[in-house]
Amino acid sequence: MSAHLVTVEIDRDSPVPLYHQLAEQLSGAIADGRLQPGDPFENEVALAARLALSRPTVRRAIQEMVDQGLLVRRRGLGTHVANRKVHRRAELTSLWDDLRREGRHPSSSVVSLETVTDERAAAALDLPADSPLLRVVRVRSADDAPIAYLHNWLPPRFSDVTREELEETGLYAALRARGVKPVVARQTIGARMPTPTERRHLGIRGQQPVLTMSRMAFDAAGNAVEFGDHCYRAEDYSIDIMVDER
Repeated sequence: MSAHLVTVEIDRDSPVPLYHQLAEQLSGAIADGRLQPGDPFENEVALAARLALSRPTVRRAIQEMVDQGLLVRRRGLGTHVANRKVHRRAELTSLWDDLRREGRHPSSSVVSLETVTDERAAAALDLPADSPLLRVVRVRSADDAPIAYLHNWLPPRFSDVTREELEETGLYAALRARGVKPVVARQTIGARMPTPTERRHLGIRGQQPVLTMSRMAFDAAGNAVEFGDHCYRAEDYSIDIMVDER
């Protein structure tokens, strides 16, 4: 299968480095679907010759895209477009909204929706241990492929959240419909091997890890509005974090 050739326009008078111009335009081709996951990527020598660029310039552009998780190199197979990842910034958004912004088609399947007591979740929500919490378990898919297995616990005041709402618009939209907007959260991010249940719901084969995220979200008044304990297919999901010097 031959590589798809992407039209690239290099402005040699621009102050933007040539490698970055190249990486940006090739990344755009992946973002808008001209290059699809699994597509073979034009090799370094051919790309350099076609655009009259030096091989080090092209090599640096390709490496930038590899570092961003957009391309993968495999010995003997060459360079290919990586599986499409959700690049999620460390800000308070819902996965549903993130997928929509990326032009993808999110969907949810509610595995269970029930009232329970859970000491860990109640503590996270700053409620008595015996509080009746609404526990929501969902599988979130992107373009019909499962990407996340989501557990959420909600305070008793949200016991009227329905399966239909969760499957049509997502959890945060359901909260906003009730006049509640999460504005700040505490998140813990990790990685581990999946449980048998997670493997089944996420379609994981072999020794693939999952990324995990637990989150306590609060409204503007400081009230806890949801506690989540989620896991994601690591090969399809990444979290972008900006750090500053103190």
